[in-house]
Amino acid sequence: MGADQLQGISLPPLTETSSLMDERIYSAHKIILEDRVLSPGHIIVKDGRIKSVESGTFQGHHPNHEHHPDLILAPGFVDLHVHGGDGADFMDGTPGAFLKTCKAHFRHGTTTLLATSTAATSESILAFLECTRNAKANPWPEAARVAGAHFYGPYFFKDARGCHPAEPITDPAYSHYAPFLEFADCIITASVAPELMGAEQFSSDCTQRGIRMNAGHSHATFAQVEHSIRYGVRHVDHLFCAMSDRARLRQTQTYPMRGGLLEATLFFDSLTTEVIADGKHLAPELLRLAYKAKGPDRLALVTDANRAMDMPDGEYWFGKPGEGELVLRKDGVGLTPDGKALASSVAGMDTCLRQMQAALSLPLPELFRMATLTPARIAGLDGDIGSITPGKRADLVLLDEQLHVRKVLLGK
Repeated sequence: MGADQLQGISLPPLTETSSLMDERIYSAHKIILEDRVLSPGHIIVKDGRIKSVESGTFQGHHPNHEHHPDLILAPGFVDLHVHGGDGADFMDGTPGAFLKTCKAHFRHGTTTLLATSTAATSESILAFLECTRNAKANPWPEAARVAGAHFYGPYFFKDARGCHPAEPITDPAYSHYAPFLEFADCIITASVAPELMGAEQFSSDCTQRGIRMNAGHSHATFAQVEHSIRYGVRHVDHLFCAMSDRARLRQTQTYPMRGGLLEATLFFDSLTTEVIADGKHLAPELLRLAYKAKGPDRLALVTDANRAMDMPDGEYWFGKPGEGELVLRKDGVGLTPDGKALASSVAGMDTCLRQMQAALSLPLPELFRMATLTPARIAGLDGDIGSITPGKRADLVLLDEQLHVRKVLLGK
């Protein structure tokens, strides 16, 4: 029967049963809210959105009620800084690599991520951005959603490039970055070393297009960071890693001793930051320091995972094969081939959550906030994700008391 034939015909109303089929109820031993824990509690999900949040186990009969009396129900994790996993890297520049990486991180509880680039040729970055745009528009089932790109490199200070290849590293010039800004609709954040020539103009051009600015891979002085805040920098990449501090800057000026990006990040409340809490990059005391200085509303957990996550030990490309840098997976972390420097992580967000808790023994709302609502706010996505709140997307993760992921759910 065509649409024209349906006119004038009175269709029967939806039955109660069919309406209930669009609704799901999840009861759990603990439900992690933004500022408290319901123990026990339950939520009602309608059409992939959180309809209500209630204390106590759901009472009554419902065909789609899942009761998890021994599990924790939390918002799905949000990762601001992630390169790859399960053998794939976003810089491979193919839909298959994006899908493989997103499925890998979904298994670790991540439901939303920013596909993160590396220092590379313009052609490779453009291919990465094209894939990001397509992945954002066409999310996959049972895979982390790509909210957009973290444009990361090549505008780094060369001596602070870490495991990124040296050849593509350059100062930001409009002629170089203009093609990338054609993808402003899918770039969420962009990183720059504030001391570079052209950093201020690049930041201005980005912020005018709605792109949020990060400082990273930088040997900037405290004063240069303070100036960058005035022109739009609001976040700092992987605290303690690939950044200037008093000791490093003293190598170029004996007196007076100066603060660098590290000290400025800890000092300025207007700057948020992130830590790679994989148990390898940072000792527990550094995680405690970061938390004390920034708190759960200005500190996010990130994986910074490379393609070696969920893979055996061995040699892997960081970035596009043949164009990036070879790194080693060894002892649960990424290392440079000589084993003398870190080269990204190989951990999922669930590992970072457990390591952070081992270091700080935090109340669960504060712990989970650093992997959910805080990164969502940093990326400007907190209106839709990041907390178990009515109206938000029902992206959820179920974990046991040891914080191991048991089930991951995607809303709409």
